Parts: sequence; structure tokens; C-alpha cells
Amino acid sequence: MPESCNQKVFMTMEKIVKDAGDIQSRLIDHRPVIQGEVRYFVREFEEKRGFRECRLLENLSKMAVEQNEQVLPNCSHTMQQNLQQALTRLEAANHMAQRIQQRELEAQQSTHMQVCLERRKADWEEFLKQQAALKEEVDEEHAKAVGRLSAQYGEMKKDLSKFAHF
Repeated sequence: MPESCNQKVFMTMEKIVKDAGDIQSRLIDHRPVIQGEVRYFVREFEEKRGFRECRLLENLSKMAVEQNEQVLPNCSHTMQQNLQQALTRLEAANHMAQRIQQRELEAQQSTHMQVCLERRKADWEEFLKQQAALKEEVDEEHAKAVGRLSAQYGEMKKDLSKFAHF
């Protein structure tokens, strides 16, 4: 009987140790509780997000229908009117450009204009030569002035160094 008593005590002790382990696990290990809370939070978030997205899609659908039924026809009508005006103006501008091109072509073919053009080219070349000569004169005068000033400042520096000993 003592052995069966020991076995009962041993089994009871085993159950107590197991229960103590379970209690300790529940007190210290919060993972199952946290996992349950996380699952609950995710489920709530997805439900609320789903409703919000449905409302957003419904609003977008309403806006698209409104655009198709009201705004699009108004825009099409206005576009047709404005395109017709733009086409008329473009044709007028094109006609004017063609007339200007025709006049320029006639002017270039004129011999008198060719003579005047050649004379203007010669005048322009002469003018450029004169400007180059004037530039050379100015450059020479500038170089002489720089030389004079450099010499003058050199002398002033020498004079100043003489008086620096006092």
C-alpha cells in the first residue's frame, strides 16, 4: 500500500506541477492574449477600411457618372464652337503668310533690289573695317596709358619707400 500511496502522491504532485506550470505560463507568457488582441484589431481594421473604401468607390462612381452626363457634353459643345473659330483664324493667318511669302519672292527677284542689296553689303564690310581700325587705335592708346600709369605708380612706390624710414 505504501507504493500505491506513493504513486498517488506522485501523480498528484505531477498534476500540481503541471497546473503550476500552466498558471506560471499564463501569468508570464502573454503571447496567446496578445495574438488574440492582434487578430481582433486586424479584423476591426479590415472591416472599417473595407467600408471606407466602398464609400470612396461609390463617390468616385457618382463623380464619373456626373462627368459623363453633364460636364462632357458641355465641354464637347464648347470645344466644337472654339475649334471652328480657331480653324477660321488659322486659315486667315495661313493666307496672310502666303501673301507675305509671295511679296518677298517678288522683291528678291527684282534687279533693283539686288543692286541695293550688294551696295548695302559693301557698305557693311567697309563699316566693319573702319570699326576694326578704330578698335586697334583704342587698344594702342590703352596700352600706352597702362604703361604710363604703371611707371608713375612705380615711381610713387619708390618715393614712398624713401619716406617710410622716418
